[in-house]
Amino acid sequence: MNCTQPLRVGQHPLAEPDKITGQHPLRNGKIKKSTSIQDLLDIMDQLRDPETGCPWDREQDFSTIAPYTIEEAYEVADAIQRGRMDELKDELGDLLFQVVFHSRMASEMGAFEFGDVLDAVCDKMIRRHPHVFAPEEGAGPDIDAAAQTEAWEHAKAREREEKGAQSLLDDVPRGMAELQRAVKLQKRASHVGFDWGSPGPVMEKFAEESLEMLEAMQTGSHEEMEDELGDLLFVIANLARQLKIDPAKALRRANAKFELRFRAIERAAGSREALDEMELDEMEALWQQAKLHHRREGLE
Repeated sequence: MNCTQPLRVGQHPLAEPDKITGQHPLRNGKIKKSTSIQDLLDIMDQLRDPETGCPWDREQDFSTIAPYTIEEAYEVADAIQRGRMDELKDELGDLLFQVVFHSRMASEMGAFEFGDVLDAVCDKMIRRHPHVFAPEEGAGPDIDAAAQTEAWEHAKAREREEKGAQSLLDDVPRGMAELQRAVKLQKRASHVGFDWGSPGPVMEKFAEESLEMLEAMQTGSHEEMEDELGDLLFVIANLARQLKIDPAKALRRANAKFELRFRAIERAAGSREALDEMELDEMEALWQQAKLHHRREGLE
């Protein structure tokens, strides 16, 4: 948050002293640990107040806040990957704040309220889990995960039809990271049998697309190379789906290995100047040393 203005006692619904302790929830810009989502909603109200709110918060809209929402979701995933529960607590709070922020802006334009968001997700979870909330209408709670996944997809398909979707692909979010979106598109198409069904044919397609990539490189056409590279990435996403591997998670692991090994090269070099003067084969040798060391130590 870019606003540094303190929350002032007397200007906020939480400013009244606690009836039991006599202490103010808000004092000198600090917020008492709350037990209610209403506390966060009240804070959001003050931040967006047209007269006394934060200038930065007041000038934001959906398009300017959306990148922060995506960033916070990635920070949640990062904290989980690193096993940092203390950071996860904070990052989940930041992500929740994003939901509140979007809801507040929607409320200001008369679209919906935060309570409507809660109603919508509660209704959706109940509707998509009949085996839990209405077992008399379907399978009981002992349904296995595979059957539940199938039932979930059927429920989503019914909801798309009710919304008037013209295609299986209509509601695949365009704002998704493209690698995940590729998997989502492929998965939707597979529901009607448009799918290879196993990794083997996907690998054959990868070999075919690799040759086409080489041909495009020989032409020197940037547009053709971009097109063929996109096809290669799409096939890679398909291979990941067939192998039941999250491609984003796999790429995060590769990024982490690269970062770990490259930092080892930097440490071995001792300085940026020494690193600049190194030949590629010297850095490659250090890379291989780091790779062996990290694997031996269980770091990769």
